[in-house]
Amino acid sequence: MFIKICGLSTEKDVQAAISAGADALGFVFASSPRKISPDRALSLCKNIGDHIIRVAVMRHPTPDEWGEVKTVFAPDWLQTDHEDFKSLNLGDCKSLPVFRTGHVSELKELPRPMLFEGMNSGAGEKANWEEAALAAASTQLVLAGGLTAENVEIAIKSVSPWGVDVSSGVEVAHGTKDPSKIREFITQVRATE
Repeated sequence: MFIKICGLSTEKDVQAAISAGADALGFVFASSPRKISPDRALSLCKNIGDHIIRVAVMRHPTPDEWGEVKTVFAPDWLQTDHEDFKSLNLGDCKSLPVFRTGHVSELKELPRPMLFEGMNSGAGEKANWEEAALAAASTQLVLAGGLTAENVEIAIKSVSPWGVDVSSGVEVAHGTKDPSKIREFITQVRATE
């Protein structure tokens, strides 16, 4: 199962995610207590291997905002709301379009992969798992929103996602990651596979 740890802002966070077995690291460039600069993200990734996916997490970026992140940080994937991709030049970057509870039925064909979460990113709000399960049956769905080590097993069994994404569920305070919670979350996901 694909695992993304999102909202990383320190070297300790990055190392904890990598050593615990994360597949992808998310760096936030949208308004948030987790927001960092493209230069900071580049610095945090200087010693990670090519097997780790570096994800730029944005929300409604302008072409100029995306251009700066793309040029300075050069992420592997861009994660932003699905409608944002219409105005952005991705170049070699892959897309991870975000859909929120109540919006999956808008499309006839779902993108692969896609991220499904609650209405407010990074707020610890649980997504609608029934709606997520319907989408997961026809695409590579990454489930986000309110996941923790305590509920990720039931989330995986309920939704059958391709992957999971966590941010606030591995924090001790808003924007402050806890390496032990990161390890516990990933251990629980791997045990549920």
